[in-house]
Amino acid sequence: MGAVAVLAASAGIGALTPSAGAAPTVGIRVDAGTSLGTVPSSGVGLNTGFGDEHMGTAKVTSLMKAAGVRQLRYPGGSGADDYHWKTHTSGDGSGWIPSNTNFDRFMATAKKVGAQPILTANYGSGTPQEAADWVKYANVDKGYGVKYWEIGNEVYGNGHYGDGKGWETDTHADKSPKEYGKNLVAYSKAMKAVDPKVKIGAVLTTPGFWPDAEKAPGDSADWNNTVLSIAGGSIDFVIVHWYPGGTTTADLLKTPSRIAGVRSSLRSLIAKYTGSRAASVEIAVTENGAVGSPAQTSQAAALFAPDTYMTWFEQGATHVDWWNLHNGTDQAPTTVHGQTDYQDGGILSAGTCAGGKCEPPRDKPFPTYWGIRSLTALAKPGDTMVKSSSRNSSVAVHAVRSSNGGLNVMLINKSPQNAAKVSLSYAGFTPAAGAVTTVSYAKGGTALTTAKRGSAVAQKLPPFSITTLQLKRASGTAGADKP
Repeated sequence: MGAVAVLAASAGIGALTPSAGAAPTVGIRVDAGTSLGTVPSSGVGLNTGFGDEHMGTAKVTSLMKAAGVRQLRYPGGSGADDYHWKTHTSGDGSGWIPSNTNFDRFMATAKKVGAQPILTANYGSGTPQEAADWVKYANVDKGYGVKYWEIGNEVYGNGHYGDGKGWETDTHADKSPKEYGKNLVAYSKAMKAVDPKVKIGAVLTTPGFWPDAEKAPGDSADWNNTVLSIAGGSIDFVIVHWYPGGTTTADLLKTPSRIAGVRSSLRSLIAKYTGSRAASVEIAVTENGAVGSPAQTSQAAALFAPDTYMTWFEQGATHVDWWNLHNGTDQAPTTVHGQTDYQDGGILSAGTCAGGKCEPPRDKPFPTYWGIRSLTALAKPGDTMVKSSSRNSSVAVHAVRSSNGGLNVMLINKSPQNAAKVSLSYAGFTPAAGAVTTVSYAKGGTALTTAKRGSAVAQKLPPFSITTLQLKRASGTAGADKP
């Protein structure tokens, strides 16, 4: 995560405009026979950092596990490009780093959580040999079996574009995409020589976001085309970061609709430069969050989280990692739709103070935590995502066929003021009659709430809420409507 990504707006808080009179019923359609792929095994991820001395405590690991976190990214954002794993130091080594956050302690945390690690090798001030030594220690000496390795963080933020003042450490004399592509090949070769099973990831600019499509003096092409033209044969996944921002909460909540276009652009690039391997090259969103929008810890960000995770999964991403476990802030809190927003990118309070006001006690879950945890009511790894649609953008929908033969439908009411009446119809699935089990998270909540409410075809959603319907199939219909 870089300086550009952490510029947060504090004004212009908006809402979806309510219509005059009674709100119309929103039509929801679920086509249970049209698969969008399976929920990835380690898809729901979270960023952790070597400076977070509390990431491995019993309370924190328990909260992560309960939230269904299946991947942990380490050693953390821009710090990864200045971090030396063997000595557990950053930069020149003079700064203090908690001893309980070294690589082995991180791996112990990942094991407690039941999460797959994804590691960011130091590109900014490291070498291919340093990265290869890390692979050897992790997978040969210790037997950790770490599969996913990113080469650098936001390397394009090294100052090559714009005014030459970047946020990402890069000690290479040549900071061009051509040099990164060349070195990426060297990293891949050295690391795979140690363990041929590791997967190597290339840092790309997010299509449609700066500096995508930029060309600096002397460049023949932009970052993505240059890097992939050189290193396309040496990588196994591509990396983008997703901070869509927005000047209002309504803007933020509309951003999942942009993901399909970003995915299409990435797939075109992958197809262009990886040839017959294209289908196996994965897309990983190793940083994702509401940073840059008015809402970071309040309810709008909580709604944004599961909508964004699921949209990326439906578009074929294999990993989505929220920024951050603990983050802290130097920004004074704001008020967003009557709720205090601490302007903190973490899902758990870091207990910091700014502007004379302090966050809740350390490790208290922010609403964003509950937004992510809501995914546990919708899907398990391996479940089948199915096609669904809403006739009104004020209500988002995601649907999953569960392993027990049922169907789970998540409904997100994006209006901060109005309840939403929804009418649901189904293809490829006949729901059982009667009240259905719902798992909800509403504004101001401190837990997920399970209740029997409404029916499979009609629900009333509270304002600014996440509601997941857990539907059973009507008896005697399994053979008739099985896709």
